[in-house]
Amino acid sequence: MIDKTVPDLRAAVAGIQNGATVMIGGFGNAGMPKDLIDALIEQGATDLTIVNNNAGNGDTGLAALLAAGRVKKIICSFPRQSDSHVFDALYRAGKIELELTPQGNLAERIRAAGAGIAGFFTPTGYGTQLAEGKETRLINGRHYVLESPIHADFALIKALKGDRWGNLVYRKAARNFGPIMASAARCTIAQVDEIVPLGALDPEVIITPGIFVQRVVQIGGVQ
Repeated sequence: MIDKTVPDLRAAVAGIQNGATVMIGGFGNAGMPKDLIDALIEQGATDLTIVNNNAGNGDTGLAALLAAGRVKKIICSFPRQSDSHVFDALYRAGKIELELTPQGNLAERIRAAGAGIAGFFTPTGYGTQLAEGKETRLINGRHYVLESPIHADFALIKALKGDRWGNLVYRKAARNFGPIMASAARCTIAQVDEIVPLGALDPEVIITPGIFVQRVVQIGGVQ
């Protein structure tokens, strides 16, 4: 019997090793798997490479992971905002490495990993510092830069509901990066508000099929 549910957060993040590449879903606080991040902090893995849309808000969630000194590198599109003081201080002190990627490129690099695409050409970033050292090409009179896929060892994502097979549905904009990150990681861990019986999720509204999910933990609360 397939059952991907785990009893608690400690079991959910077990095995995330030092030096792992970890994708973390969310667009700011929307859809951020805060409980899984807190569990990862408690678990103790360090020297992590984090892939996320931004670099943390305030002092909780991803920002708390950064403040704990567990992250050596972050790949994101929007590292600085009014409340990103944790990342800002670490970066200015030379304690964290940043790989800046335009938001559309970030999403497509993650999606490409899940789709088995070896790379893609995009006009975004051409002629800027972000294109330095990358292959460029003139196609139909327009300049493009080659971007590579981003693979991960683990993905931590948040969904509204899931079943024991790992099928997931999301709440509105909280969906954001979750589905593509699930397909790009070797092990996807989803925190959900509710685990429902098999068949309770309408197949037409399932966004992430269970084939992309390895662990599901029920948290409850408001998404």
